[in-house]
Amino acid sequence: MGETINAGDSTRITRDYLDSLLVEMRHIDAVEPSTKLELYGETFETPIMFAALSHLDQVMPKGMAESARGMKAAGALMWAGIGEYTELEEITATGARTVKIIKPLEDNREIFKKIEHAEKCGCIAVGMDIDHQFGGKDEWYTAGGKPMKPKTLEEIRSFVKATKLPFIIKGVLSEQDAYKCLDAGVGGIVVSHHHGMVDYALPPLRILPRIARIIRGQIPIFVDCSIDRGMDAFKALALGASAVSIGRIIMGPLKKEGAQGVRKLVEEITHELKWAMAVTSSPDIRHIDPALIWDRNRE
Repeated sequence: MGETINAGDSTRITRDYLDSLLVEMRHIDAVEPSTKLELYGETFETPIMFAALSHLDQVMPKGMAESARGMKAAGALMWAGIGEYTELEEITATGARTVKIIKPLEDNREIFKKIEHAEKCGCIAVGMDIDHQFGGKDEWYTAGGKPMKPKTLEEIRSFVKATKLPFIIKGVLSEQDAYKCLDAGVGGIVVSHHHGMVDYALPPLRILPRIARIIRGQIPIFVDCSIDRGMDAFKALALGASAVSIGRIIMGPLKKEGAQGVRKLVEEITHELKWAMAVTSSPDIRHIDPALIWDRNRE
């Protein structure tokens, strides 16, 4: 029996779109590029970040903390998802600079508590993945066993005002939400469909240029979903991303080599990104010409 293919599989659609984007080369006057990322007053060696995952104990004991050690060694930014208070404490205790993403919990008091906890842990930023506000299509209004609730623009404003940290909204995949995020005063957005939680979702890079034109550099734009190699990251940066996150591709190296495997993977992806920048005359991650990217399906 052959493998059943879901025509609406957003992860496959996203991968196909990424692979449809071609790269123009430019060699004259090229220089050795810098992959350094300047973000929220700090400097990182690479724009390759850890996705907002959680509960990696099934991969290896203390998997999130082990991943954080690897990200710190690579000079990269760590993100953390739905995990418990103790998990975030273990992550930040490694010294890794970290972004904490909170689910849109039904009880806003718990959200404010988690924001405060992220501050106490020394996180560089905090935020919310709004794409989980209805839970999942098989279990409405629930995520990770906890009740969820859709958030209004006014509620998001209250979260932004509750912290001195940049407040990031994850799950932006429309121009409308991009405008609303600016209206709410958020400190960054993640263009994402959360690894295909909705069938037929737009590939993040398909809508990224439109969102970038709305944001106009006012806040950072992050991208995830199927970013598996340096060339994927290059395409995202060229089309308007400030940095990108890698997710499931981390599992294998983490399971095999722990923190060392995570570090090696980030460095390998960064090396390929740097090579792509070098052969396109892109001096740094802020100056990659969008015109370098060609869609093979269009003139």
